[in-house]
Amino acid sequence: MAARGGGMREGRAAMFAHLHMHTEYSLLDGANRIGDLLDRVQALGMDACAITDHGVMYGVVDFYQQALKRGIHPVIGCEVYVCPNMEDKSSAARDYSHLVLLCETQQGYQNLIKLVSEGFTRGFYYKPRVDYDALRRYSGGLIALSACLSGDLPKALLEGRPALAAERARMYLDIFGKDHFYIELQDHGLAEQKQVLPGLIRLSNELDIPLVCTNDCHYLTQEDSRAQEILMCIQTGKTLSDENRMRMHTDQMYIKSEEEMLRAFPEFQDALDRTHEIAMRCHVDFDFKTKHLPSYPLPEGETAKGMLRRLCGEGLARKYGEDRADARERLEYELSVIEKMGYVDYFLIVWDFIHYARENGILVGPGRGSGAGSIVAYTLDITLIDPLKYQLLFERFLNPERVSMPDLDIDFDYERRPEVIEYVSRKYGHDHVSQIITFGTMAARQVLRDVGRVMGLSYAQTDAVSKMVPTELNMTLDKALKVNPELKAAYDADEQVRALIDTARKLEGMPRHASTHAAGVLITAKPVNEYVPLQTNDDVVTTQFPMTTLESLGLLKMDFLGLRTLNVVGDSLALIRAGGGPDMQSADIPMDDESVYQMISAGDTVGVFQLESGGMTSFLMNMKPQNFEDIVAAISLYRPGPMESIPRFIQGKQNPASVKYLTPKLEPILNVTYGCMVYQEQVMQIVRDLAGYSMGRSDLVRRAMAKKKHDVMAKEKEYFIHGKLNDDGTIDVPGAVRLGVSEEAAEKLFDEMTAFASYAFNKSHAAAYGVVAVQTAWLKRHYLTEFMAALINSVAGDSEKVAFYIEYCRRRGIRVLPPDVNRSEEKFSVDFSGAEKAIRFGLNAVKNVGHNAVAALIAEREKNGPYRELSGFITRSASAQINKKAVESLIKAGAFDSLSGNRAQKLCVYEKLMDGAQKKAHSILDGQLSLFGDDEPAAPAEYPLMEEYPTRVRLNMEKEMTGIYLTGHPLEDYKRQLAALDVNAQYLASYAEEHQEGDMSIDQMRVKMGGIITEKRAKATKAGGMMGILTLEDLYGSTEALVFPKVYERLSNQLEVGTVAILSGRLSAREDERPKLILDTVAPMRTDRELASMPKPAPAPAARVNPSTKLYLRMERAQLDAVSFILETTPGDMRVYFYFTDEQKTFLAPGSLWVGADFDREGLEALLGKGSVVLK
Repeated sequence: MAARGGGMREGRAAMFAHLHMHTEYSLLDGANRIGDLLDRVQALGMDACAITDHGVMYGVVDFYQQALKRGIHPVIGCEVYVCPNMEDKSSAARDYSHLVLLCETQQGYQNLIKLVSEGFTRGFYYKPRVDYDALRRYSGGLIALSACLSGDLPKALLEGRPALAAERARMYLDIFGKDHFYIELQDHGLAEQKQVLPGLIRLSNELDIPLVCTNDCHYLTQEDSRAQEILMCIQTGKTLSDENRMRMHTDQMYIKSEEEMLRAFPEFQDALDRTHEIAMRCHVDFDFKTKHLPSYPLPEGETAKGMLRRLCGEGLARKYGEDRADARERLEYELSVIEKMGYVDYFLIVWDFIHYARENGILVGPGRGSGAGSIVAYTLDITLIDPLKYQLLFERFLNPERVSMPDLDIDFDYERRPEVIEYVSRKYGHDHVSQIITFGTMAARQVLRDVGRVMGLSYAQTDAVSKMVPTELNMTLDKALKVNPELKAAYDADEQVRALIDTARKLEGMPRHASTHAAGVLITAKPVNEYVPLQTNDDVVTTQFPMTTLESLGLLKMDFLGLRTLNVVGDSLALIRAGGGPDMQSADIPMDDESVYQMISAGDTVGVFQLESGGMTSFLMNMKPQNFEDIVAAISLYRPGPMESIPRFIQGKQNPASVKYLTPKLEPILNVTYGCMVYQEQVMQIVRDLAGYSMGRSDLVRRAMAKKKHDVMAKEKEYFIHGKLNDDGTIDVPGAVRLGVSEEAAEKLFDEMTAFASYAFNKSHAAAYGVVAVQTAWLKRHYLTEFMAALINSVAGDSEKVAFYIEYCRRRGIRVLPPDVNRSEEKFSVDFSGAEKAIRFGLNAVKNVGHNAVAALIAEREKNGPYRELSGFITRSASAQINKKAVESLIKAGAFDSLSGNRAQKLCVYEKLMDGAQKKAHSILDGQLSLFGDDEPAAPAEYPLMEEYPTRVRLNMEKEMTGIYLTGHPLEDYKRQLAALDVNAQYLASYAEEHQEGDMSIDQMRVKMGGIITEKRAKATKAGGMMGILTLEDLYGSTEALVFPKVYERLSNQLEVGTVAILSGRLSAREDERPKLILDTVAPMRTDRELASMPKPAPAPAARVNPSTKLYLRMERAQLDAVSFILETTPGDMRVYFYFTDEQKTFLAPGSLWVGADFDREGLEALLGKGSVVLK
């Protein structure tokens, strides 16, 4: 007999198959990765295995494909939750049982889809439940097993109710039929299992129901039981030390060998062999070849091909005129490919819902992704970018030599996007349309934090280890151990760190939770649940298969994206029209306005789509874009990888004579990017034009390069240089040498393309986003007030962004006026009442004043004129949805300041006025009752004699009600000193937003921050000391500052609420939160007037620097932004070079980052280390 954990017995083929198997998709309750579990099954000599996740079918397609690759027969199943009545959702209905269902036939698979779907869409109550009636309806083609201790039969036996167990067994036998229901025996060493065993055997004998022996597999090996316990603690928010946590009380729920199962059940050989018999009866096949595309409902007398050609012809004439033979030829080519590949209906469906959106005033973006390279999409108005003008390639979108589903991603007004989805649902049937699931996985840093918390490690310990994991895309713990010696040293030296990392590696990458894809929508020819199982996420019906699985099954998914910037553009144009400006559409905005590019080159990019980050702005100031192509290039270049080409790109742009080409044949392709390869399309054009590839094949080569398929690339390199002959000696690919390129140049060019391809950007996508960038820039340049009002509306829920944009408006001389019951609209608007246009605060931004109250207030104002007194307002709104809390909030926000009386007086009397108005409203006869009461009385309310609140109090009221200061700012008199400081709240907010992948490069950077302390909390530490937690507020937002005990003891009396001060210290950047300031010192801040009156010190002699001196900085690429921030504070002529240790390459920094002799060496050394800052 084989050793424990070994394979089959000598001389006998394995006759056991696991029929009760949980994978990683039993979310946080299964530690079996599908690939690993099938590897183990194969190693154990088994040739069949089932998947039976709890209540879901998330992993069945992946399981099926991976099983077949290993020669294992896949059994598709699910362990469902069963209850008597799935419609009952009372507290008593929380009792449910388990039942294992296996698909014997395709019908069984279809029925399992229906059951699992209804478990969510009809029966969900804490768990997705099905009832016995549902099982009867969908029992065909299914085999049922009685499940674990949570099954109906074991539960009844444990309760001492054998008659109920027999009743349930007869019911299941009746539902599924003879030889389709089996009683399951398990032995994990649990006392309850031994207790129910005799009763289960008795039921089998009495009712002639066969037995099967299973193991409830949740993890791979016995040693992995700890990983399963940790997984369950992550799910329930517990720690291993918690006595009350959910636990399994056994380490036997792993994938056992047949020998181990024989040892567990020596008397049940038949029940063990029966598992294999059942497995081999189960046959389900997935079809990965057929495309299941819906048909577009055609008008009478039209064919799909005819309609598409008619629409495209109309668009061609409209956009190109009659004289563009090149456009007609391109259109004919694309249509022939689309017809041949069977995607005619796809384009009609997309055209239809975009046409609906435009006809109904729903904003639509200019396109996104590779679809912008299609002239068919352009003539149908699906995209708005001329692919001929900008050399965009159709084959990057739809390749005739590589069968793939088309993928047009469409941006819509984010507020009205649901209307388009609803239109599609109505047109094709609600049961034919579904949103798509996506899974959040446990990435390297996150899994370390989760496991560390469960193991009881302190936050500081776990945080220190997680920060050693680099923040690169697709980083894994194994990769991190190889590339970071510090992490490897900690792993080798510290047993606790080793245990943390080893456990985390077992769970890394597993699904953590399911959610709804932000954009994906599935449209099917038949009802969706005939193809895939469904579920509900927050009342939204989604598929249980993710996007890639749906595509592999030949189903049509589309991306309906919501883009806030479209609302900014649309709202800006609406405000322009409302103010008497031109009646324009977004497509009317010119792309060639010289003044727009001058504004961008000057660095005034606040609010401009894709261009407003600090690093991008710095790049643009060096680049000085002059046209639309430059903007497209900037969007493509400012990304990890392509950034390496930025110095060369800028040099080529500013000095065209410096541009050199390996061969003159490259100039027509690379001249728009000054000799640099920037786009994927350029790689395709080079392969086509220089080596004679077809465009379809050139895309295949590009993909192989990007994925670093070395075996493919070795062949293609030879073909690219020397060509490829067919078997009959004719030329298939001419090759670069045959077409006049030297062998040396061809080889070098191919190597350059290979190195570049994985970083290359899709020009079609960049061009689409470039259109929106230029549109927002044009609106800003010519209609700044309207644009900023629309921009603020788009971020109305983020008080810090609102504060930042309002402060920008003030710097640009645009007044931002407080809310006013007589002048404000629901949103921020443009106020024309003064000599200059101003922005008026919207009423919907005032807390406690809901949409209905605002709508009622505005409707009454428009119907009966402006409000003259608070008492009149209250009388007129007595019957509306404006309650006392709303009126109080409006008073505090200053919305009644234009009426007589001050805020103190109004807050004193408003409740009494409202009580009186309510009594009067109730006494009005039914015929007189309406939404609003009488006209307001002519006599104003009698206010008590009260002084107005001090300015600081009023400002705090405004902050409380709107999130920002409106009529002033407590720091108004300190702007000069604040402007001179290193960092502010906006910088930290932008940094956090731009580095969501967890970049920690500013961690421990020394900074000074100024502002007013608005909150102070004392907290006891574990060591018995007291530390402080402060909120420091500046002109843009707030930052949390931590004051550790020694510093708190020394400085506590200088840190009172209301103190205006400069706080110095270092930043603490953690992956899961905004950066904080660790306070070291505090200093008073001087007002602008005090600074102006101080005697000016004698100027220090100018620091001199040797013209040949250069500054070299040794750093990681991820630290670039933090380094740039320090360098920008001391501009000068000293050249700066970056040596990126992770890339082992040196680059000259752009001129905007060159420094003077007074550069902040201390700050750079604090960030990079003393040996990393070198002058030569």
